[in-house]
Amino acid sequence: MQENICSIPINDVFMPREGCPMCRMRDMLEHRKAEYITGAAMMEPSVRVKTNEQGFCFRHFEMMVHIGKRLPNALILESHLKQISDEFVPKIPPKKPDKKKMAALEAMIHDCFICRDIKQNMENMTRIVHAMWIAEPEFRQLYSEQQFICLEHFHLLMNSDQKGLGKNYQAFYEATSRLTGGYLEKLSDDIHHFCDMFDYRNGGSNNFAGTKDSIERSIEFLTGGKIPTDVVEDLPDE
Repeated sequence: MQENICSIPINDVFMPREGCPMCRMRDMLEHRKAEYITGAAMMEPSVRVKTNEQGFCFRHFEMMVHIGKRLPNALILESHLKQISDEFVPKIPPKKPDKKKMAALEAMIHDCFICRDIKQNMENMTRIVHAMWIAEPEFRQLYSEQQFICLEHFHLLMNSDQKGLGKNYQAFYEATSRLTGGYLEKLSDDIHHFCDMFDYRNGGSNNFAGTKDSIERSIEFLTGGKIPTDVVEDLPDE
């Protein structure tokens, strides 16, 4: 498999063959961006202007706090809070709310600098995945060996860069559907079996048959997020 500056990160996230590779790609991009925002970006005024305007969602604020040092996070918040005060909630309020400013405030509340960046970069990475799948038989094989593609990234892979896939769209759809649909069928069976174990007609059977974590796996498939294993309910041994 030929590697270049574009394909190396793709190969890296697909190689483990565990979970959804596109989720691993998103996690990698998020981690790098959180490091950048609380590190090198502190010296780039143009970035601070954007972060002041857009802010961050809770998920990415939390990531920045865990990854970055306290002072960079405090400086980001200092200028962001000042902009909110100046733009939307001044110390001396006007006689009545400004509808345009209230609409702009709502947009900012639901905005996130990192979310925007990740969305754009995931679309770029998806184009590279498509190009590699078309051009490299080795990558097509690696793609087919993935455990699954989660629901969100199934949608991304099938709806981004359709023109880039061209005549290969149908074949790529079938390959991706096998990964997503096959895992969805397994999850459905596992959840059904899990529920059956609580049915009185099973006579108290504890044979969960590897489905104890089916709730957590289903949520991961549906949302792309993982629930820590330490919150999984302690069930009877199989």
